[in-house]
Amino acid sequence: MDDLKHIERLIRSEHPCIAIATYEENYALSLVRDASLQLGGELWVWSAVDGVRDGLIAGSKPIKDTEHAAAALYHFTHRLENPSLCVTLDLADHLENKKVLRLLRELIDKFKSSGSVLLMIDHSDKLPSVVAAHATRLELALPDEKELEQIVRKTLRRLNDNDKIDIEITRGTWRTIIRNLRGLNRRQVDQIIVDVVADDRRFDEADINDILAFKRRAVQSGSLLEFVQCPVDINEIGGISRLKRWLKQRQNAVSDKATEFGLEAPRGVLLLGVQGAGKSFCAKAIATAWQRPLLRMDPGALYDRYIGESERRLRDALRQAEVMAPIILWIDEIEKAFASAASRSSDGGLSQRMFGSLLTWMQEHTEPVFLVATANDIEALPPELLRKGRFDEIFFVDLPKKAARKQIFSIHLKKRNRDPKEFDMQALADASDGYSGAEIEQAIIAGMHDAFADGKSLTTERIVRVLQDSPPLSVTMAEKVQALRDWGKARCVPAD
Repeated sequence: MDDLKHIERLIRSEHPCIAIATYEENYALSLVRDASLQLGGELWVWSAVDGVRDGLIAGSKPIKDTEHAAAALYHFTHRLENPSLCVTLDLADHLENKKVLRLLRELIDKFKSSGSVLLMIDHSDKLPSVVAAHATRLELALPDEKELEQIVRKTLRRLNDNDKIDIEITRGTWRTIIRNLRGLNRRQVDQIIVDVVADDRRFDEADINDILAFKRRAVQSGSLLEFVQCPVDINEIGGISRLKRWLKQRQNAVSDKATEFGLEAPRGVLLLGVQGAGKSFCAKAIATAWQRPLLRMDPGALYDRYIGESERRLRDALRQAEVMAPIILWIDEIEKAFASAASRSSDGGLSQRMFGSLLTWMQEHTEPVFLVATANDIEALPPELLRKGRFDEIFFVDLPKKAARKQIFSIHLKKRNRDPKEFDMQALADASDGYSGAEIEQAIIAGMHDAFADGKSLTTERIVRVLQDSPPLSVTMAEKVQALRDWGKARCVPAD
């Protein structure tokens, strides 16, 4: 396994301190034990509950009076006679104590020359800078498909030993289940399989939807990536004919046949345009058209008050997106996350570092993650984001033209069980000049409320009256909207 090889390499290279931040403590411990058995030597494990104990002998008695972190570090520094692997569990929480911190620094200095190695396994990577400077950070990989198969088989065997279960799985269904478990850690995979088998003691094709539902809840708990439901059909969006044609051409570009033809997987699009013109709707429709999961990154949740935590969150989110590939990764209103990167900011350069990390990932990632970024405010976008090559294409989603407005009215009337033939589409399209798709939808909804309150039917005249009484954004913010449209015409590909 790659994680095991990585740990063994670091130990052989005599890194005095290795820091592992993970929620999978048992998995990390098992890796260290395996590495210790492979390399030979002693293994000692400390926790605040048990103190210091032999890490290779199950049920070994702890060394007396070593529960306190300072006592454990003193023991590692002054009592160990042979080169050893010393593991601490959640030591980072104790480093606010000045004596503990001092002892840790002395221990690391001693280990540099003694051949021993300290492995700090913690639930977070918030280490004092003086410790972080000497620690080699190791990020544990999420399980690949081969390991996922092993975990699922092991869990099913355990469940069957406890109480017989019926398993009816075709090869195709098995591959689908394993693929849908990508991006989860080992504990989550085990728990999901237990959950889907618990009710009916069966494991079959019917469990796929339950697995996806459990996965959504598991991923959204403490994650920056949110699963977005996408029942949207690309044909439910009026207009954007060029964008639709562009997407259709690239729909199968991730297939083996496309690779043999010499094509690379498309990397992403930037959708600029007027608020409410349908940019977010397009992101959902792309996922539906290409039959890929849509994950939304919340830019506002990236930033954290602790030094280094924001960058780690972004790295974790992008890494999780790669593991789950092929997916659509949606960053809505990207300018809000990285606006400070376009100018001097008061955040100590954090926005610029975050933005640089995103650009590097966009340029170098190899997994089929298709990035859809939407933006409303051009002036807030760093110019580097607009450079050719960052995205496959930059589309401008303008206010819908007359033909598109007719389509939008027809789509939203059908969604509300109204026959578009009973309405004067020409009159509605004329009355809605300058309105966005979202504003047209709200006009229909307002007209329905008006008709319901009067006990009447929804008519063309009611909708037209609502439109006349509620001016669009293109009127209330005419100068800003027009400037945006002028900018987009000269620099972007029209979506329609």
